[in-house]
Amino acid sequence: MRLWSKPVVAGNWKMHKTIAEARELAAAVVREYQAASPATLILIPPFTSLQEVKKAVAGTTIRVGAQDVFWEDQGAYTGEISPPQLKEAGCEFVVIGHSERRQLFGETDETVRKKTTASLKHGLVPIVCIGETLEEREKGATLSKIKIQLESSLFTLSESEFNRVLLAYEPIWAIGTGKNATPEQAEEVHSYIRSLIRQKYGKSAADCAIILYGGSVKPANAFSLAREKDVDGFLVGGASLEAESFLGIAREAVRAKEG
Repeated sequence: MRLWSKPVVAGNWKMHKTIAEARELAAAVVREYQAASPATLILIPPFTSLQEVKKAVAGTTIRVGAQDVFWEDQGAYTGEISPPQLKEAGCEFVVIGHSERRQLFGETDETVRKKTTASLKHGLVPIVCIGETLEEREKGATLSKIKIQLESSLFTLSESEFNRVLLAYEPIWAIGTGKNATPEQAEEVHSYIRSLIRQKYGKSAADCAIILYGGSVKPANAFSLAREKDVDGFLVGGASLEAESFLGIAREAVRAKEG
């Protein structure tokens, strides 16, 4: 059984916001977040702001996540951060394998697997990102790329472990470009992901799996995307940097699911 209400809307702030700015943004979300009920809201600030954001949302149902993690608990890994350190900072979730991490910093399906396993070991909930490039989509290789990523990074998990993972489908060509997959394109991939989960872990795991869409999501397109059967919420980038647009997306997602 899942511990989070659908839709799930996670805001990835990327390398934005000082500590003071992060505190202000979190407070703005807190002031208005009840209008987005019953969505599960997750704020994902830079590492430097995790503790302040956690303090800002204390006493609410808003969750806090991190943007990355390393797979060792401690050691000589300059610049990295461990699952225990994130837990102590107040994190419940962690994004793993974001397209920017894959493209700019050499993240692979193998490192995604190792980070996911380490996170689960320490009670963090991984939000694992998968998705294709524009070239792969144009070649008709989207579904085969998704299958490879799932099999290489997640399908080594036990069913109980997998049930604690959230997935985020991010068409890489839609990240920060202003383009987004059409609702039909998103649903095709999400439905395929769910079918692969069903084949690997069974109907119950597939039905309960939470599959988010990420890629230039805004209040204007959130409703049409969230209306699709297999879109369970969003991993939001730029639009999460303002409380109004982030909560607007959450409200549209709730409206779509309730309708």
